[in-house]
Amino acid sequence: MAGAPLGLIAGNGRFPFLTAAGARRAGRRVVALALREETSPELERYVDEMHWISLGQLGTAIEILQRAGAREAVMAGQVQHRQIFSDIVPDLKLVGLLARLAFRNTDSLIGAVADALARDGITLLPSVAFLEDQLALPGPMTKRRPDGDEQKDVAYGEHVARALAGMDLGQTAVVKGRAAVALEAMEGTDETIRRAGRIAGPGTTVVKVAKPKQDMRFDVPVVGPGTLDAMHEAGARVLAVDAGRTLLLDRPAFLERAEAERVAVFGLEPGARPGGADA
Repeated sequence: MAGAPLGLIAGNGRFPFLTAAGARRAGRRVVALALREETSPELERYVDEMHWISLGQLGTAIEILQRAGAREAVMAGQVQHRQIFSDIVPDLKLVGLLARLAFRNTDSLIGAVADALARDGITLLPSVAFLEDQLALPGPMTKRRPDGDEQKDVAYGEHVARALAGMDLGQTAVVKGRAAVALEAMEGTDETIRRAGRIAGPGTTVVKVAKPKQDMRFDVPVVGPGTLDAMHEAGARVLAVDAGRTLLLDRPAFLERAEAERVAVFGLEPGARPGGADA
């Protein structure tokens, strides 16, 4: 659908900017739905149209995309979980959707939104559709690799994080000395890392994974400059993420900074171990 309008449902951070740039490189006209609670006003300079809506305005969002002729859309950028479950005022379309949900976890809620879009003729594409060059690679992505003790922490952290993600509670576990220091819930990855630093001090290992049945249309694991900021504050030394299913925002710059700060960044593969000594 080269040249066709693309809806961009934009949260916070760099993700929407990178998606807009990738879509425009692909020849798409980008129609952004900017969330008043989350989106940077600067995004308007990087898209063809921008419309401000609130989290509860599902019907309005669909009407805007239909008027723009957008038959496809992507979700890009974090929406803080506490915003999703705060005092948003749902419109009639969202009220009807919420009434049909058996569970109000993130997957159920956003999955139902995707289904509502589809019923109105708008296909939700994978969030990484225009950013495949930003995905984590398998194995070591930095010169410094996890040392022997850090490898053990990565292995244990992966086990814990996958159990956590399997319950749709969070995707990040922070480990030190093969002990789980902090587990992610609604506060997000960066705050989890900071909390681990307050509890255990420097030397922690951060493991972030995708869900067992990760829907790549939404809630894709993302790390970026804010993650490295949190790791620097906490003194975390290793970051392990799922290869092929985790976005490294501005990947070249992200890895260059990790190198400079002596942070080992590793891409997890099912059944693989983080080998290699400290370089």
